[in-house]
Amino acid sequence: MAEVALREVEDGDLDALFEQMRDPESVRMAAFTARDPDDRAAFDKHIARLRSDPELTFLVITRDGELVGTIGSFEMEGDTEVTYWVDRSMWGQGVAGLALALLLERITVRPIHARAASDNAGSIRVLERAGFVAIGTDVGYANARQAEIEETILRLG
Repeated sequence: MAEVALREVEDGDLDALFEQMRDPESVRMAAFTARDPDDRAAFDKHIARLRSDPELTFLVITRDGELVGTIGSFEMEGDTEVTYWVDRSMWGQGVAGLALALLLERITVRPIHARAASDNAGSIRVLERAGFVAIGTDVGYANARQAEIEETILRLG
């Protein structure tokens, strides 16, 4: 069985993360993404901010030592939220669920929230398997789709 682990983001990870976060199908499914996923300068600035902010958690997901995504937590409007991005080649292999379980061991604040585009059934399924429950929906502008879309809001604990 593959080993999934979390670790700090390293400078050498940035090229791979940039490529993962500009994959067109992944961007479409995530929906709420950077305005221009191909803008490397904006990506570098955003990642630098994430890495330097002591108020949030931003980690790399590895599978058998290979970088396969990111996961983290942050505060938004007083609520702690989780977020993750898994390379499309790993979808459906349990990586997101295992990474989320590892993150939830580290982040003990409850309740904890998550959001996913309402049509992103895979991500919602990962969250529900981890114990998150849908508590509502919201509508927001999704850069990746150039439109307002519905997102599902979930809560654990």
